[in-house]
Amino acid sequence: MIWKRKNNPLRRAATLPCWKSRVNPVPLKGGITNVNFVVEDRGRKYVARIGDDLPVHQVMRFNELAAARAAADAGISPAVIHHEPGALVIDFIEGKTLTAADVRDPAMLARIVPLLKKCHREIPKFLRGPVLAFWVFHVVRDYGWTLKAGRSRHLTRLPDFLAAADKLERAVGPVEMVFGHNDLLPANFLDDGERLWLIDWDYAGFNSPLFDLGGLASNNELTPAQETWLLETYFETPATDDLRRRYAAMKCASLLRETMWSMVSELHSKIDFDYAAYTAENLSRFDAAYSAFNRT
Repeated sequence: MIWKRKNNPLRRAATLPCWKSRVNPVPLKGGITNVNFVVEDRGRKYVARIGDDLPVHQVMRFNELAAARAAADAGISPAVIHHEPGALVIDFIEGKTLTAADVRDPAMLARIVPLLKKCHREIPKFLRGPVLAFWVFHVVRDYGWTLKAGRSRHLTRLPDFLAAADKLERAVGPVEMVFGHNDLLPANFLDDGERLWLIDWDYAGFNSPLFDLGGLASNNELTPAQETWLLETYFETPATDDLRRRYAAMKCASLLRETMWSMVSELHSKIDFDYAAYTAENLSRFDAAYSAFNRT
């Protein structure tokens, strides 16, 4: 079968007009929204991210581009080298991709918090043009409609998910608005030995800082003591019962969104990834966190 360029990510990455020589893209493992490649061109390395808009996940590439450029200007993320519809090329960073165990290390957490605060407060100073907001409760409700339309195997749980989202949204209450990354998986942090970098801005947008804090904790399984430290270090004040409850609600919402993201991906993604196992893992973690929230 002969593939057209737009349907063949490898060929697409190899034939981008920014290259100054013939290149041989090497697949970069780990992407579950894009197909990524490392490309060496005249002795310099880049990452080519190949992926179109994903309306089912509210991923719009104009927004990713605006966030990636602003994050680079803020000194948080690699420079954007080239972009065109369906493709983004950024500088390659030689460094270690973090694991959840790395993130849980107290010394690493102490480096991550200032990076998050810089993301939240400095990126808006560099943003240009239209960008999105990321309100997790809207995302969850939209996922509910998508799961219904696709006759997902998880439909029996949907009423419970939507009821939980309503309860959690009320518990979060009024929020401060910052510019969030909104996808703080460990693999989105890179350590080059001197500094940390934050990458992959697919879900970036204005949001409450509680979402990134809750996502950081849930995606990396921080201990309760570490969560208290995280809140008090970020907000530079002792954690009140009210703050703890609003944070716990947003942490549950982060887990619910990740669970439903995977359920929708089971229906729509063409990327080779075990979404069913990812759904089961996150659903178990959401159920545990939501049960704990309801006991408070």
